[in-house]
Amino acid sequence: MLLRAENLTVERGGRAIVNGVDLKVGRGELVGLIGPNGAGKTTLLKALIGVTAASGAVFLQDSPLEGLSANERARRVAFLPQDHEIAWPVKVREVVALGRQPWIQNSCFGDYARGQIIAEAMARMGVETLAERTADTLSGGERARVLIARALAQMTPLLIADEPVAGLDPAHQIGLMEVFVSLLREGRSVLVSLHDLGLAARWCTRLIMMDGGGVVADGPPAAVLTAENLRGVYGIEAYFGKADGGPVIMPTRLSPK
Repeated sequence: MLLRAENLTVERGGRAIVNGVDLKVGRGELVGLIGPNGAGKTTLLKALIGVTAASGAVFLQDSPLEGLSANERARRVAFLPQDHEIAWPVKVREVVALGRQPWIQNSCFGDYARGQIIAEAMARMGVETLAERTADTLSGGERARVLIARALAQMTPLLIADEPVAGLDPAHQIGLMEVFVSLLREGRSVLVSLHDLGLAARWCTRLIMMDGGGVVADGPPAAVLTAENLRGVYGIEAYFGKADGGPVIMPTRLSPK
């Protein structure tokens, strides 16, 4: 098991933002974390990596999170936050290379695969032609892809990404989901928060639906993205269909009150 959380709770101002969440992510899974704004998704993801203080327990590869050094955590899980800002004039190649830092520190042998891994990560995200550009000159979508490449270069068994498709055009959104699927074939896993229910239905192997700080459904996309759940959690109606051998879900209107 790459990630396990037990009774994870985050309180702020006497209110539970995340309330008693249990979840697991095994090898070869693309787990989509879905739910409306304010459901607690971002807070949960930050608690899972120790950025946000929480009660309960988190285990990375069966090791308690609190017992791992920052460097050890960074070798087990890469985190891509919502914020895609890069405020300093650093070359794109150097930004992506930051993903190799956990493997350089405390290693007397160096990081011999560094150059190849960085090149492969950039190629996966289609940013190799931007290598010599400074990051502060990039568009929002380009910055997002560069930061995803940095996370890929970290070469961790688990990647956690918070709304990584935000700011990407449809082609790059689909391309990113294809990259995530390719990681599964390498025995790695991805936990990704998504607002696009169509992408979640079509690409994820499993979905975790949150509402009000808790998990309301966890299972295969077809079992989670039901008309009843969409009405109860999102307050919407949706079209359900199939195309090119996969599911299609498109929100159509607000549910009658």
